[in-house]
Amino acid sequence: MPRPRRLRRVCFRPRITCYRPEISTSEEIVLTIDEFEAIRLRDYENLAQIEAAERMHISQPTFQRIYKSAREKIADAIVNGKIMRIEGGPCKLELGFRRRIRRRHHCRI
Repeated sequence: MPRPRRLRRVCFRPRITCYRPEISTSEEIVLTIDEFEAIRLRDYENLAQIEAAERMHISQPTFQRIYKSAREKIADAIVNGKIMRIEGGPCKLELGFRRRIRRRHHCRI
């Protein structure tokens, strides 16, 4: 039996949770919230992987796996015209938390 997944810390709730091309197939891809957060931190905020991993309270190799999975799903949705939903996943939403404990980065408002 596999180990239960540790909760990933997420600091941002996506406002838009479904992306649909004008002409789409009925196929759908689900991007988990932790995958969305990995893309947001690495590509949008331009953080190094180790910094992004610290913000999510996970190891760098785990961050790399989540990030790779997210990029593969996004590429598949774009290339093949699939619907992409953002939902679920093992995560804990923390909004507006600013303190720094043990040199870890925390969420900003």
